[in-house]
Amino acid sequence: MNHFSLSQRAVNIWVGLGPRFLPFADAATPDLPLSRLLRLSLFQFTVGMALVLLIGTLNRVMIVELNVPASLVGVMISLPLIFAPFRALIGFRSDMHTSALGWKRVPFIYRGTMVQFGGLALMPFALLVLARQGDAVHAPVWIGYLGAAVAFLLVGAGLHTVQTVGLALATDLAPVESQPKVVGLMYVMLLLGMIVSALGFGAFLADFTPGRLVQVIQGAAVATIVLNTVSLWKQETRGQARKTPARQQEPSFAASWESFTRGDRVIRRLAAVGVGTMAFSMEDVLLEPYGGQVLRLAVGDTTKLTAALAVGGLFGFWLASRVLSRGADPFRMASFGALVGVPAFSLVILSAPMMSQWMFGLGTLLIGFGAGLFGHGTLTATMNLAPQGQTGLALGAWGAVQASAAGIAIALGGILRDAFAGYASATAYGAASAYDFVYAIEIVMLLATLILMSPLIRRAQAYA
Repeated sequence: MNHFSLSQRAVNIWVGLGPRFLPFADAATPDLPLSRLLRLSLFQFTVGMALVLLIGTLNRVMIVELNVPASLVGVMISLPLIFAPFRALIGFRSDMHTSALGWKRVPFIYRGTMVQFGGLALMPFALLVLARQGDAVHAPVWIGYLGAAVAFLLVGAGLHTVQTVGLALATDLAPVESQPKVVGLMYVMLLLGMIVSALGFGAFLADFTPGRLVQVIQGAAVATIVLNTVSLWKQETRGQARKTPARQQEPSFAASWESFTRGDRVIRRLAAVGVGTMAFSMEDVLLEPYGGQVLRLAVGDTTKLTAALAVGGLFGFWLASRVLSRGADPFRMASFGALVGVPAFSLVILSAPMMSQWMFGLGTLLIGFGAGLFGHGTLTATMNLAPQGQTGLALGAWGAVQASAAGIAIALGGILRDAFAGYASATAYGAASAYDFVYAIEIVMLLATLILMSPLIRRAQAYA
């Protein structure tokens, strides 16, 4: 109860700031006040916290402090992506489900939260066994491999479930005219969770010890339970509960998926999401090494790139929310985001021969801005065009394509950079050429995204 009161007090402080200082405050409606909307968005905060822990903090800790081989780290971090394609199935099940208490979405978010909590609770001990730290040196090494794999899989399954069904619940609660701003608020909270968690984890692990690692990860597990519980409190209206054990005849997932894909250019929309997401994601693991190896930036300077990407993304979400809430075409907004990415990556490429740090920083900022516009536009279009009764399936399909494409692109970016590095060392630009090769591919993919989006824009105008 104390946790809930403390969280509610924090929400009230945010509400007290007023719409003037909160860019998404006007997403609130009489039926969905700002305090309730901010509280609902807390599930995105915990998703952002888990993403930072998996992709950022543990990536560095496992390689540097725990001396785990980088190849093994890469495999472990990629394990959560196994569940990304199942987001469509998760969304479909939440569309069809009715619990004994009359809820559709809440049971899935609760289960996802518990699965994510279990993975985080197990993870630090498995990592210590894997790294042969302390008393864990006497444990069989296979326990470390198995435990770490299970922990990463559980966290991945949990966060994919929570985010997919949480966004479906937000769509259920928000009126159509407010959905673009609700989307913006949800993803601002995701970025806020990533920024706050990155700073917090970094501060707590500055003086690294195995015991401190256990405390930090288990603290994240407890925060996940508390914040998601507060987020769900009295959000979903209870419908008619299931009266008998016998289940009504429901369409199968295959039948529902076939019906969904027969909708208005669904495959083209999903293809555009996948190609565009890959175009904005291949550089994720390359920007900081590029700044250090090519532009000779210090470690402190390269870490600011994450902030630049986040600031660009926040501004992109804010601008997209403002424009889309006035009835603009979300496909046109997504296309504009892809178009911004072309000069953004060009600036990053040109920063090497010019040895220009400000050009590199501006390009990074614009990458985040373009990605924000693209992500907001495609997600809003998915919400707006979701068939009746298939909101969860539509959002799950979007999330499955987006998460899978991002994971594949991140891995592919590193592979292509390494594969081209041998040839690149003999070129005029040396190490920069390997990175620029990847950035050039991203530009080509952005142009391909614009081509895929073009018929969607023209088609969307017919609805206006």
